[in-house]
Amino acid sequence: MHSVPAAGAAPREDGQAARVVLLVLDSCGCGAADDAAAYGDAGADTLGHTAAAVGGLSLPTLEALGLGRVTALEGVAAVSQPSGAFGRLQPRGAGKDTTTGHWELAGLVLERPFRTFPSGFPSELIDAFVAATGRPVLGNKPASGTEIIEELGARQLATGAWIVYTSADSVFQLAAHESCIPLAELYAACETARRLCDPLQVGRVIARPYVGQPGSFVRTYNRHDYGMPPPGPTLLDTLSAAGVPVIGVGKIGDIFSGRGLSASLRTAGNRDGLAQTVAQLATLTRGLIFVNLIDFDALYGHRRDAVGFAAALRELDAALPALLAQVGPRDLLLITADHGNDPTYRGTDHTREQVPLLAYGPANAAGRELGLRGGFADVAATIAEALGVAAPAAGRSFWGELW
Repeated sequence: MHSVPAAGAAPREDGQAARVVLLVLDSCGCGAADDAAAYGDAGADTLGHTAAAVGGLSLPTLEALGLGRVTALEGVAAVSQPSGAFGRLQPRGAGKDTTTGHWELAGLVLERPFRTFPSGFPSELIDAFVAATGRPVLGNKPASGTEIIEELGARQLATGAWIVYTSADSVFQLAAHESCIPLAELYAACETARRLCDPLQVGRVIARPYVGQPGSFVRTYNRHDYGMPPPGPTLLDTLSAAGVPVIGVGKIGDIFSGRGLSASLRTAGNRDGLAQTVAQLATLTRGLIFVNLIDFDALYGHRRDAVGFAAALRELDAALPALLAQVGPRDLLLITADHGNDPTYRGTDHTREQVPLLAYGPANAAGRELGLRGGFADVAATIAEALGVAAPAAGRSFWGELW
């Protein structure tokens, strides 16, 4: 077993943390949610099935933090004395998408799901988009992002038309080859689509640029999301109003429409996201760093690539010690997820799952069992208490169990 030392001392005497890092492992669910059957996801288990698919995982850092106490994973031991606290979060929000999950982690529980479009978008929307952007549209159907660019990419290169597609989530996705349609034009078109999609309650508009030749197209990290603004206050708003810095790393700025953020840092994948987080901890003295690590979902979950998903987990585990080394006795690191995306499951869409919860930093966190929490918003309530601001209406803090 790999040993991760406890951070070593209690938080400040006033019972508050100096810094909190909320690390969201995008789509790393740990077993079907109580209502998974209603979403068509009975039996889904992203982490468990990924480990089984590759004959077991070696994740010594996460093992030492207590991941094996959260869920049974082949190759990951349930250590008796983990260096962190551990538990699970049950989703409450109406949906299994990125936006719903992140908003709930920030204390805003979506009561009604975003609208989805299993037969494609209405002709009125497509016609308005074509008129506004001056380019015709290909696709307009639910599809895998990698499959639709292979199907329609050559036609796009020949005609200059947009590729529009959706999924089981509430998303208007716009794919464009970077040699055919400049990024600036793609982003402007997404802003147009965002305005047109607002009346239809579409959760996100997503720019999906790609490069390469037919048969070998590759999507790039120049993706950009255009979300609906949160319909109510979130933890980020509360922290911002109190003058507490909030730094978003990855697509956090897109998910919250920039609201409540002091800074928003774009990333080129998991490794870059972790490196930027470590760099921020070198200078930040107080505040929240809210991080999304996208590769699990974007590169492997939707593509049903369990081998790639497992490799990304091993890469994360190897990189975590550098982050843990920056977590001091007055800091709190929370590791969780926003939904599942079981790479062994049918289809190509997200799965409705519980998510892991690991907490590291305060000395009393070591070995603390946090149990199955009633909602993701417990994370927001805990961060609010740790940083000394008003808690959201939703959620129950576990900060008192950690120090």
